[in-house]
Amino acid sequence: MLTAKTNFRWAIVAMLFLSTTINYFDRVIIGILAPNLGAAFGWNEQEYGYIVFAFQLTYAIGTFFMGYVIDKLGTRWGMTLAVVLWGLASTCHSLARSWVGFAFARMGLGIGQAANYPVSIKIVAEWFPPKERAFATGLFNGGSNIGQVVAPLVIPIILMLFFSWQYVFIFSGILSFLWLILWLIVFRTPDKSRFVNQGELDYIREGSIYSEKVVIPWKKLVCYRQTWAVALGKMFADPVWYFYLFWGAKFLNAKFGINLAGLAMPLVTIYMIAYCGGLAGGAMSSWLLRIGKTANFARKITLLTSAILVLPVMMVPFLDSLFWCVALIALAAAAHNSWSANIFTVASDLFPGSAVGSVIGFATTVSGIVGMLTSLLIGYVLNKSGVDGYVFPFVIASFGYLFGVVSVHLMAPTMKPVSIH
Repeated sequence: MLTAKTNFRWAIVAMLFLSTTINYFDRVIIGILAPNLGAAFGWNEQEYGYIVFAFQLTYAIGTFFMGYVIDKLGTRWGMTLAVVLWGLASTCHSLARSWVGFAFARMGLGIGQAANYPVSIKIVAEWFPPKERAFATGLFNGGSNIGQVVAPLVIPIILMLFFSWQYVFIFSGILSFLWLILWLIVFRTPDKSRFVNQGELDYIREGSIYSEKVVIPWKKLVCYRQTWAVALGKMFADPVWYFYLFWGAKFLNAKFGINLAGLAMPLVTIYMIAYCGGLAGGAMSSWLLRIGKTANFARKITLLTSAILVLPVMMVPFLDSLFWCVALIALAAAAHNSWSANIFTVASDLFPGSAVGSVIGFATTVSGIVGMLTSLLIGYVLNKSGVDGYVFPFVIASFGYLFGVVSVHLMAPTMKPVSIH
């Protein structure tokens, strides 16, 4: 009698979804509380830019070496290290008393959170065959949106119950450590998991390019065109996402005078639609593979579609309608998540699973460096021009993804996996 194939890999995706949700809940607290904290501590736009820069600095540096550390430690202990670091750093925000204090806390948060995506993409490569990876990535990456949906709903409740912003950061730290306990109980690699039978293990290995452990040194990694396909694909997209993340609430406050309580509905709308975009982008790419299209066609046509859907966001600073501003930002955010689900999957298409953490780490470092410089520039422009300064970042944001598509195609014209001996 044949034993039915288990499907525990989807439980692993659920765990990654929760970790990404908590990761982004921690990350966006500062953006949502920024108008209140700015008034309390006297920040200007430039100083807020420095706070954002501090996070992106260590996030960029962290991804460079955390991807390598994850490939050495393995996924179970790599994720454990990441959550411990970001949980402690999130809690430390409650001790800050100036923009400098917040900047130091953000630096700690950046180091810990730098590991989430390299280790998650590596886990997807371990647990899923190529034909399911884009969809699985879209599922867990949706946590980035749910974290941003939960934050504006939960933060006012915490403030109402405890009358202090410090408890928001303490709450996020507690969430991180509760998740970590569950992680240590249930997670092992597929071949060691007691929840996986041979049928599922054979299915996971179906179509995988590499079965052996392959280690690629950094000095060799940066010589591959495929590495730069992933890095440039992220470089043209990630700074845009940081802009939505850290300045989205501030833009709505500056443009329409929306306070903390009023931010909930617009932000929930934006990030719920963004979540659907990530699922759609992952599903579209996976469906194209199932009907016989090549990975080259499936990934790139989905990236191109995402890039085209971003273009209307350039109109946002010129509109006086809250409804249409939210609608166009939501469309752009959905397209970004579709893009992310596929550019992450490109890494696992082109490299062995044992090297995916390093590839994503390097790519995120490249995008992080550009992102932190962009944050300083945005802070400077807004400090000089006020609400009119938002024209610059929205227009730039609308065209970045098209440059990204061209870059991915030039670096990996046939999506040929790296040849490693």
